[in-house]
Amino acid sequence: MAKPPVPEEQLRQQFEALLALPDSDPQAGLLREVLSSALRLNESRLEMLDLKITHRSLKEMRYAFRVFQPYRTRRKVSIFGSARIPAAHPLCDLTRRFARLLAEKEFMVITGAGDGIMQAANEGAGRENSFGVNILLPFEQEPNPAIIDDPKLITFKYFFTRKLFFARESHASAVFPGGFGTHDEIFEILTLLQTGKNNPHPVVLLDLPGGTYWKKWEQFVREDMLANQLISPEDLGLFRIVDSAEAAMSEIEGFYRNYHSSRFVKDRLVLRLLHPLTPGQVDQLNEQFAHLCEGGKIEQRSALPEEADEPDLLALTRLVVPYHRRSAGGLRRLIDVVNALPT
Repeated sequence: MAKPPVPEEQLRQQFEALLALPDSDPQAGLLREVLSSALRLNESRLEMLDLKITHRSLKEMRYAFRVFQPYRTRRKVSIFGSARIPAAHPLCDLTRRFARLLAEKEFMVITGAGDGIMQAANEGAGRENSFGVNILLPFEQEPNPAIIDDPKLITFKYFFTRKLFFARESHASAVFPGGFGTHDEIFEILTLLQTGKNNPHPVVLLDLPGGTYWKKWEQFVREDMLANQLISPEDLGLFRIVDSAEAAMSEIEGFYRNYHSSRFVKDRLVLRLLHPLTPGQVDQLNEQFAHLCEGGKIEQRSALPEEADEPDLLALTRLVVPYHRRSAGGLRRLIDVVNALPT
């Protein structure tokens, strides 16, 4: 049932409170822009369906941001795979074992909240370490018993808002065999990484020992995409194929051995590190990765002034890279080399 409209007096009070925010409030300007955009919808007189999509999308995002916000300090792994794989299948056993390892290492998991691989991941990690981002479908996909009624279960109407949170909130992606939806998700992740629209993170494709699912997929990528120059050779470095929970865990932990996080400050990419490098190691990086830099060199330094809005990260050492933004695979290689350097 639709909620009743907000009373006029309550709406007026909310507007006045927003307009009264001081200019020194870093969020005030953006919130006013959001309000201004909403008001301009009335000027455009859009079709009702357009307004409903806008309204529902904003509501879904507002609610989901609120659910995830208390857990922002914990790393999370998005786990994808078929809902049709039976619970007793060895792939589900592999998923449970992997999710259990993640929880033991203080990671949380994000699944689509359905059956099969998704339920196995929620079971392995445990309810306290699980998020579920369910999707409303014509045949009503019900949340699985491992996550149903949990406050960290979110139900989306639209795939695009659901995908936003898989990408926005995860620090790694793990993909098990699946159907059209699974392939949609893996190619979405790789596209975001390749185009620099998502921060670097590990992508592991898991199968059973001796399994051919991802090997055949990689064969297609190499023989039909790479061979026809539809992708670059370095793009193959954006994912790893593994056949054990331990290997997948090692890949994810290794990615965060020294690398912590990154952000762009104007035209500079800032890589935050847990441990500083020696001057000789920085020189080594400049020799090896000069092709990533445009008009400058990699420099190690403290936080930039523009990073003051993330006070919890200010103590971390930075590598500042004049990155040209055209080599996601090369950037991944740079992070791998940094993680492999002795500290």
